[in-house]
Amino acid sequence: MTNFYSFHGTVTMISDFFTGQNGEGEGCYKLITAENGLGGIVNFVVSPSTYFVDYVMVSVGDLVTGYYDGDAPAILIYPPQYPALVMVKDNPNQNVKVDYFNSQLVSSDGRLQLTISPFTKLLLTNGQSFSRNPANRNLVVIYGPSTKSIPAQTTPYRIIVLC
Repeated sequence: MTNFYSFHGTVTMISDFFTGQNGEGEGCYKLITAENGLGGIVNFVVSPSTYFVDYVMVSVGDLVTGYYDGDAPAILIYPPQYPALVMVKDNPNQNVKVDYFNSQLVSSDGRLQLTISPFTKLLLTNGQSFSRNPANRNLVVIYGPSTKSIPAQTTPYRIIVLC
């Protein structure tokens, strides 16, 4: 179970990130800098394994949310630098939740409960179909309306399983 933390902000810079591995990964890693408008700045290290919801291209000026492992060790520099696990470009037509969902499909923070319908697409990060139960897994949930209860309940459009 990954303890997902997030940072939401506007992309202010995108540059190549050098891993120092004799040029093998050169150009494959990016550093995306985001600023939240309140003075908070985060650098996300984006690797080939970072999952971008909807496989969108992110540009300077876009509003994004980056998710990272809050329990992973991080270097003590300013601005903070985190390896991005999932990146989401803001879209007013959908909500996204990245979290661990238990056997009742309730998120680890207790704020969202999922109801799976026959129309909910269950996918892997590579776009292939996922045929098992998504409970007790780390998920990227893409959904629209939800109830105002606690936890909010929704029937997601898509669920991407982070294996």
